[in-house]
Amino acid sequence: MPPEQEALLILTRQQFPELEGVACEVEPIVKGGSDRHFYRFTWADEVHPPMVLMVYTLARRDNPKFVPCTRRLAALGVNVPKIYAFCEQRLCVWLQDLGRDDLHAHHLADWEERRPLYEATLREAAKIHSVTEASLSAEEIAAMEPEFNEGMYEWEQNYFIEHFVRGHLHRDVDGLTEAHAVLAQLRQRLAKLPRCLVHRDFQSQNVLMRDGAAWLVDYQGLRPGLAEYDLASLLFDPYVVISRSERHDLLTYYAELRSLKLPELREVFHLCAAQRLMQALGAYANLYRNQGKTHFEQHIPAGVRNLTTVCEEAPELSPLLTLFT
Repeated sequence: MPPEQEALLILTRQQFPELEGVACEVEPIVKGGSDRHFYRFTWADEVHPPMVLMVYTLARRDNPKFVPCTRRLAALGVNVPKIYAFCEQRLCVWLQDLGRDDLHAHHLADWEERRPLYEATLREAAKIHSVTEASLSAEEIAAMEPEFNEGMYEWEQNYFIEHFVRGHLHRDVDGLTEAHAVLAQLRQRLAKLPRCLVHRDFQSQNVLMRDGAAWLVDYQGLRPGLAEYDLASLLFDPYVVISRSERHDLLTYYAELRSLKLPELREVFHLCAAQRLMQALGAYANLYRNQGKTHFEQHIPAGVRNLTTVCEEAPELSPLLTLFT
């Protein structure tokens, strides 16, 4: 066992004295673009269930918010992992192991198999989205990540232009005045809409499936925003292929779940999809070009296809095509 893993096992046994002397297999969980590290501990006695250790840093301001976000979501009845122990000094959290089966693992299955999994996922999202910003105190909002407002949307758009359009495509977009006007209109319009709690990174690899139920992870970015942003993250997820008819089915299901009007939901959904996909493309380009995580480059073509689809389905967004096609 590598020295780092041996040290973590010793620390874990100190945290749980009853596990002293129990043989254990330590498995690193390598996934995603986070600066956190995850390890699965599987105990040989079959009495103690496996657990996951999350070791985080303070390099990102949202990392320390994982534990309070877990407690907040659990109080709402959202399926999130149990916290077995938390050591704030060592930046370690021991969590319930929810298994290896995430929503993404089913991306090649027939729609008949995938549909109930996505519907289960949307039911968890609805629990989060039921909390309106107006129902939150100023202290509760201050404890979260910054809300989605016009400034946040503008930051995401600039992130897309800096890292993807200029950095990856090597394009000069200063003269594309119509596209910039659409970007301004987009962020201003979204900022005026009433907010609720949102997951912020609601994509297929952040949903684990267990006994037919969906369990959420990677929600430390919880904050006030638009439910449609989460829906766009899931239904225009570049990691999977979801057809237009499948998106329609799932949007209809969500609208019925929350008693919303489908045409109005769909309109804001497309606006949020453009915003989210620009953020995702900026992140992919930044991660592979500047942080050495080259596997993110493979997701760029799917992100471009999805953003193109959104701009074609929502004609008012079509000038954005000049930025990247």
